[in-house]
Amino acid sequence: MNTNPFGATQTAARQIDVGLRSHFNQVYATMALGLLITGVMAYITSGNQAMLSLLVNAQGNTMMRMLIAFSPMIIIMMAFNPYTMRKLSAPVLGMIFFAFSVYFGWLMSTMFIAYTATSITRVFFITAMTFAAMSIWGYTSKKDLSKMGSFLMMAVIGLIIAIVVNMFMQSPIMMYVISGAGVVIYTLMIAYDTHKIKQSYNAAYGVENNKKMAIMGALGLYINFIMLFQFLMQFMGQRE
Repeated sequence: MNTNPFGATQTAARQIDVGLRSHFNQVYATMALGLLITGVMAYITSGNQAMLSLLVNAQGNTMMRMLIAFSPMIIIMMAFNPYTMRKLSAPVLGMIFFAFSVYFGWLMSTMFIAYTATSITRVFFITAMTFAAMSIWGYTSKKDLSKMGSFLMMAVIGLIIAIVVNMFMQSPIMMYVISGAGVVIYTLMIAYDTHKIKQSYNAAYGVENNKKMAIMGALGLYINFIMLFQFLMQFMGQRE
């Protein structure tokens, strides 16, 4: 007979820990596959003149450039909202995420002709190391990082407004200021989103719902990684 009054609590804690690790493995695996798809698509498109010309010509118009720049945000709002979370199954949400990764790869293809392969590789590894460090901090921190949420949301909105304004001003100085702010904001977003994923996990939600939450968590971290990479390229990328 087990006379340890804490036995049941310790067993439950171990189960939660195992479940949380499995949840994060799914989040990171989904995100990594999305990044791989994006990278491969960007590379393929950069070598396809027809696909590349379509993007470059569209970006020649200011309004089209704005539409293309904010199209990922529009897709996220349409495809990954509370309604679709309820109505769509986890496999369908996963397929939408991977289709989104393909589209983002097409958008990023111009980097392969604007920057050298060496600088792209270097900045990618810097981004990956930064991501790993901030994600570990977000996971292990005992502080309540949820308080950062409102500040970061306001900062992202301000960043978006600045980007729109600079599309018309075309100021190199403002571009560097925006890039610097973007690096800081999305570095912190990695820690915040990791912490939020950890806090929101609950085995009681069921397998299907947790799979959906893992996809949403992967989407958030994927966006953070991509945005941090793009802003770092503004500083560290060596142009062709």
